[in-house]
Amino acid sequence: MRIAVTGSIATDHLMTFPGRFADQLVADQLHTVSLSFLVDNLDVRRGGVGANIAFGMGQLGTRPILAGAAGFDFDEYRAWLDRHGVDTESVRISETLHTARFVCTTDADHNQIGSFYTGAMSEARLIELKTVADRVGGLDLVLIGADDPEAMLRHTEECRTRGIPFAADFSQQIARMDGDEIRILLDGATYLFSNEYEKGLIETKTGWSDEEILAKVGHRVTTLGSRGVRIERVGEPVIEVGCPDEERKADPTGVGDAFRAGFLSGLAWGVSLERAAQVGCMLATLVIETVGTQEYQLRRAHFMERFTKAYGDEAAAEVQGHLS
Repeated sequence: MRIAVTGSIATDHLMTFPGRFADQLVADQLHTVSLSFLVDNLDVRRGGVGANIAFGMGQLGTRPILAGAAGFDFDEYRAWLDRHGVDTESVRISETLHTARFVCTTDADHNQIGSFYTGAMSEARLIELKTVADRVGGLDLVLIGADDPEAMLRHTEECRTRGIPFAADFSQQIARMDGDEIRILLDGATYLFSNEYEKGLIETKTGWSDEEILAKVGHRVTTLGSRGVRIERVGEPVIEVGCPDEERKADPTGVGDAFRAGFLSGLAWGVSLERAAQVGCMLATLVIETVGTQEYQLRRAHFMERFTKAYGDEAAAEVQGHLS
């Protein structure tokens, strides 16, 4: 199964604030917020929604095609992704702009405040999926992740026109999109990904109810934080999958991307939706135990040991052959 992943390619600048954001906010002064947080440390990591998802899929051996835009400073990052099983031949390289950059501060309660500089990501709208499909011999699914908004709209329309199944995943971009844009991006999607907060925001901005949205997509996949994930389909029983026990909680950045990487890999393997969600939850757990979105190590034996403990021998038997 050939899966293309569109979405941002960025470097992450991750900082940790030892206090609580909530303690610094004055309720009746929120309209004039002016704060600076003295942070303990800075980690510069590889990131971006598209690259994070593709990296996770590469780790699981599914050889995703990354179709995003990066800057003229991408050579080292490209080599990293290539080494970890990602097809980067369809990445567009800007001649004038730097690779996008995400700057994020996490407090003691794991709340986050972040900013995103688009840089070369603005050129993602120039990527044509037909060119990608022709190069690899066709596409079975395109994940349309958070990216340049014009690129997200173009890729969605192209998937519809060419009959390519697509997964809608607005992520951070939902905050700047209006209801009309969101309605265009989700209508007809084979999969719609969101977390619980984004789910409510999608319904508020579109004016569509949960039932109306579910009727317009094949599957609605909602991540529930520490409670795992819920998968809904019209006329089918709801699938709910919990998360494996965490060995530690280091950094929540990139957890949602890791879930998507595991879930999409499960689809590529041809396992059930429940198994795919379990793989996604296991990979997400590895990420939350690590600082950085691509710094975790996927050791097969360790992965399967924890997967078996969380989901049982039968589930492990269905997944293990794909990992080895």
